[in-house]
Amino acid sequence: MTDREDLRVRFLQQAGLDEARRDPLPGDASTRRYERLTRSDGSTLMLMDQPPTGAQPCPPDASIEDRQRLGYFAQTRLSAGDLTAFVGAASYLSARGFSAPTVYESDLDNGLILHEDLGNALFARLIEEGEHEAPLYLSAVSVLAKLHEAPPPAKVGDWPLLTYDALALKTGADLFLEWLPQYDPGLRFSEQARVDWDGLWAPLRAEAEAGASVFIHRDYHAENLLWLGGHEGVARVGLIDFQDCLKAHPAWDLHSLLQDARRDVSPEVEALCLEHYFSLRPEQNREAFMRLYTALAALNQARILGVFARLVTRDHKPRYEAFMPRMWRHLGRNLTAPALAGVRNWFMANGLGGRIA
Repeated sequence: MTDREDLRVRFLQQAGLDEARRDPLPGDASTRRYERLTRSDGSTLMLMDQPPTGAQPCPPDASIEDRQRLGYFAQTRLSAGDLTAFVGAASYLSARGFSAPTVYESDLDNGLILHEDLGNALFARLIEEGEHEAPLYLSAVSVLAKLHEAPPPAKVGDWPLLTYDALALKTGADLFLEWLPQYDPGLRFSEQARVDWDGLWAPLRAEAEAGASVFIHRDYHAENLLWLGGHEGVARVGLIDFQDCLKAHPAWDLHSLLQDARRDVSPEVEALCLEHYFSLRPEQNREAFMRLYTALAALNQARILGVFARLVTRDHKPRYEAFMPRMWRHLGRNLTAPALAGVRNWFMANGLGGRIA
């Protein structure tokens, strides 16, 4: 028995679940793993296992220099595997009427949580099985509109809700510069190209930081949303994997949902969902909102391409290569926006015109 398995067994014993059947769920790009626990009466729970990473999350009062010294997680304001964020966010979301899993037991020092099982009805799987995507996506947008009604708190539980600021956005997007040449050795970015890249994104990052005004899930897409048909209203959408939540511009979760890395969302559904969002939040300046929606989507797609290149090259997970053409298509479409003409020209000048055509 491994040390990690021994921790899991002891945690389950202490919770009175040592006799429960344990069924592992498929993994993702993270170091987290999940098991569905089935008790003798047929009821189920979820075991979340997030081994401590040893990385330093961002202290609330850290300066830019502090964050750069502390490393990637502090710069990006990711939770660094600290499940205090999940517990706090789950409590916050549930208190506001959203369907986040109830946490029953936790050992945060060792990264173990027992929480409510929201089932198997992931949006992505339902659509694969023939469900129409539009009603599901419209429900997901209704959740965001409701979530965006209230100013975000300074903390969710014991976890500070920090801003998705310019440094976090920059650090994420710069993964593109770092990892694309390692994935594709034919690519080379000169020092001037790197300087130009930073200068082109800088005003957009600053605008996004200034517009940070809502709680964001940060990874809001069809693989992290579940349909709970027995509920009403926004509670029909089950929410998971929100442990990297932040305060950010309201366009962030919308573009994550509607320009998904893992599945195609039809342009018609994207347009329908955006109309639905604006109908629920009519106070929004649509033109300004859509300009930043497109810019943040493009920046995030560059980030994700860097992440996928890293997963393939460093972590030897070749399946993520299959998602990269979709991200190039999304990126190319967004770079046709007038406000991103300079960024588009950068891609053209650096040998990437064919990727975004």
